[in-house]
Amino acid sequence: MRKVLTFYKFTNVADPSGVREVLLERGKSLGIKGTLLIAEEGLNGTIVGEADALRAFAAAMEQQFGRMPYKWSGLEQHNPGFYRFKIKLKKEIVTLGIDGLDPLQTGEHVSPEEWNQLLDDPDVVVIDTRNTYEIDIGTFPGAVSPQTTNFREFPRWVAEHLDPAEDRRVAMFCTGGIRCEKAAAYMLAEGFETVYQLNGGVLSYLEHVEPEENKWQGECFVFDQRVSVNADLTQGDYQQCFACRHPVSAEDMRSELYEAGVSCPHCHERDDTARRASLRERQKQVDLADQRGEQHIGARQG
Repeated sequence: MRKVLTFYKFTNVADPSGVREVLLERGKSLGIKGTLLIAEEGLNGTIVGEADALRAFAAAMEQQFGRMPYKWSGLEQHNPGFYRFKIKLKKEIVTLGIDGLDPLQTGEHVSPEEWNQLLDDPDVVVIDTRNTYEIDIGTFPGAVSPQTTNFREFPRWVAEHLDPAEDRRVAMFCTGGIRCEKAAAYMLAEGFETVYQLNGGVLSYLEHVEPEENKWQGECFVFDQRVSVNADLTQGDYQQCFACRHPVSAEDMRSELYEAGVSCPHCHERDDTARRASLRERQKQVDLADQRGEQHIGARQG
């Protein structure tokens, strides 16, 4: 049975290029698809494959980097998840853009089972560190959105909206935990007294918290062909606009502003005529490939 495996680890990688070659060869031999980022600060990935193949690939990573947290989730049979296997070399495995930041200097990790106590505490500022297009489809009640379109904007938002002298207890969460590692390290460096982070992110919370205790509202955006997952970690109801990458609901797709592959209610006013013409031509080629029973190389992400 095919599964989705997500993981990350901040650790010293002395030879990212050499690691890339080893893992690329191993992943291809196992028939794995997905994307893996490697930097001197660590590695971060989401991959798809048969469960045994994913375990074998995890073992290959652990030979070099030791144990790391994994999150498993299901994949519907018709969904490929990804179409190829890519390993990219990066300066950061999650880009915050703050030089000299030590991602190992993190906040207090809170288990999924303990997270609800922070949500109910009026003295804790709960921050959703994800971007607006992710938050739009699901979040925790009372969580503050930093209104970012990418993670690089987070430090500026903190500087403009939070004060270490007043906001003494801050709790943060993200999809899988990795953004919170960087965000917590940054906030501690800026003088915030107590910084909590949801260990393993929303995906771990959905996996471990019983349904009757689950406070998550909506679906959770994921960075593969599923687009979103629901509370039981199976594929959600959203698709993704090719033009702007914003998740789109069934209601969005019924809008007169929605055109498959070209625009959606979230981006309809942004694109110029020339770009729309290019997107329509691309969608035409995708449709023709579908009619032939082929996969157009630009049809989806991954």
